[in-house]
Amino acid sequence: MPDTPPAHRSSWAPPVPGRPWATDGIPDAAALPVTVPVAWLGRTSTEDAQDPTLSLPRQLRNARAALPPGWVIVAHFYDVESGRKELHERGNSLAHQNFKIPIPRDGSVADLLEEAQRPDRRFAAVICESIERVARRTYFGTKIEYELEQAGVALCAADEPIVTGPRAKRATPTLTRRVKQAVSEWYVLQMLELSWDGFIEHVSQGWNVGKPPYGYMAEKVPHPVPARRADGRTKHRLIPDPLRASAVTHIFQLRGLDKLGYDGIADRLNLDLVAYPPPEPTRPDVALGRWSGSAVREILRNPKYTGYQVWNRRSTKKGGYNNDPKEWVWSPRPTHEPLVTKGLFDTVSTVGRTRQGSRTTHGPNAHPATKRSYVLRSYISCDICDRRMFGKTRHQIAYYACQPDANQHRDQPWFPHHPKSLWIREEILIASVSRFFADRIFGSDRRSHLAAALEADRSADDASDRIAKERAALERSISAIGQRQARLIRTLADGFGRRRRG
Repeated sequence: MPDTPPAHRSSWAPPVPGRPWATDGIPDAAALPVTVPVAWLGRTSTEDAQDPTLSLPRQLRNARAALPPGWVIVAHFYDVESGRKELHERGNSLAHQNFKIPIPRDGSVADLLEEAQRPDRRFAAVICESIERVARRTYFGTKIEYELEQAGVALCAADEPIVTGPRAKRATPTLTRRVKQAVSEWYVLQMLELSWDGFIEHVSQGWNVGKPPYGYMAEKVPHPVPARRADGRTKHRLIPDPLRASAVTHIFQLRGLDKLGYDGIADRLNLDLVAYPPPEPTRPDVALGRWSGSAVREILRNPKYTGYQVWNRRSTKKGGYNNDPKEWVWSPRPTHEPLVTKGLFDTVSTVGRTRQGSRTTHGPNAHPATKRSYVLRSYISCDICDRRMFGKTRHQIAYYACQPDANQHRDQPWFPHHPKSLWIREEILIASVSRFFADRIFGSDRRSHLAAALEADRSADDASDRIAKERAALERSISAIGQRQARLIRTLADGFGRRRRG
């Protein structure tokens, strides 16, 4: 419960905004016999890291015990969130509502800063258990401290001396506080780096994180740490599920070979739910009992089916969005039985770029806004960016165009070399396709064309073999030179040593 200030509190008046208390930013308890109203600021980390029902009451008890005589807590501001958030993101968490915290809440740290700027604020100082409770980043912690000081509000910590008086010295307390903030930030960064390295080693050894993906089961192994093993904790590797593994392989074949869309694949699977059992979500009450396009998409995007263990595909922070594949952490070698080849997975990952916006079914588009069709729809790709070109009509002439979006593709290596807009007429493409079929497929010289193409392939293979042999020979020569250099260095070193001893 909040402390109740005595009746003579009305004799106290808040300081002028923008002027800190006296010269040190802290009220002089000896000079102010009246009650000094104080706001308490608390914070715990994310709800899965600490127990707010224990941490916050402890912080409040320690803060109250450190107050000088006559100082009384009149407002309580606290959050259940990470202290490493950007300052503009602080105070938006609603995680505190999931706990029965026995402390009345007047708002978040953002509400505290807002009230501190008002002339009718309820407090003259702010106290926290320790300065790292304000923020886990030194910059944000000092910024909050500065904003409070500019508003005439002192920021105190229970584990620091609360010195009062107009001539109180601030140099050493300020140095101590900054060192503590720096150590706190270093500690968090070090723990994050060690945790990251631990996960990399975990993945390298083939251990799976989280629920096994569809098509696999968990082969549980007793935890290597005795204490956790005694608690029944286990680690697990992936082994194929005999009932569902074949469905995964079939899905990749439908996507990679038949180029079907997600919904089209789901429709195929739903024709035989016995042979292809649908996925079972963690919550049985939300199970569809059938395949959906989103379930197919999740399978096709999961690289674990190649036999490699992969981690960091999704960010656990900021809403759990999908990370860029460049940020994925792969095991150096396969760690479990694959359900698809790495080549098929790579092929499937590029299908979306070539068929984006295309339909799985044949025939004209049934959409009411459709006005025209294009003969070579979905078959024309840009040779620069390998993206599917789309149909476009101008002056009753059909074209296929490629127009990259700078906001989406600026970081691609091909972007600087790609024209802003690349167009080619449909009639030119159709004429080229017609000539190819007339000469190469149905022409009288088709056999000679095929033989010449095969001979060119053989010549290319021979050239590749010759280059590989020449490279191997050069590498052997370089290795021999390196060995001779090492022997010469040892000989010179031995001779120099003998002369010194002589």
